[in-house]
Amino acid sequence: MTSEARSPADPRDLPRSLRLKAATRGSHDALDTRIMAGDIFGSRTRFAHFLRVQYQFHAVVDALYASRALASVLPDLEGRRRLAMIARDLADLGQALPAVAAVSPLADAPLPTALGWLYVAEGSNLGGAVLFKMAAQLGLDAGFGARHLAAHPDGAARHWRQFTAALDGLVLTPEQERQVIAAADAAFRSVHRYVEDAFA
Repeated sequence: MTSEARSPADPRDLPRSLRLKAATRGSHDALDTRIMAGDIFGSRTRFAHFLRVQYQFHAVVDALYASRALASVLPDLEGRRRLAMIARDLADLGQALPAVAAVSPLADAPLPTALGWLYVAEGSNLGGAVLFKMAAQLGLDAGFGARHLAAHPDGAARHWRQFTAALDGLVLTPEQERQVIAAADAAFRSVHRYVEDAFA
């Protein structure tokens, strides 16, 4: 067996979505730990801080959901948007919308960058299903304060699998693969900065 031979467990043999998960585990775990350290279910006020983080992040990625080019390769992209729901959740709690840039820096993002950021945005739906159940202790639900965390009618897991199947099926160059990973890592780190600001 040569040094170039690959075993069945070689990361290069995994679907793109799983390679992304492995490559961004550090930044993802750090973000999850920081969010929970913010005690977001300690009160509605603290949950509102979390909503502000969500709004800031989705204000950046929202432009990607409106992309016709991306819609041609990713399923139900328009129907996956959550920015408006987060705005309603903030309004339910009597909170003003955070200031965000008038034009998203991702408005003209190349495909690999868009894929990396969307991977993070769509992946958060899975964790959102868990947070949705925890939000009930604050009296929040799909009709008040936590609507953006509610699972898609098809189910959070199925909705995620539809996205990852499309993501995994795209043909990319090795350089584009690296760009996707870098973009996903940048997205996680961006949210982490929002969390630090919101809970400072």
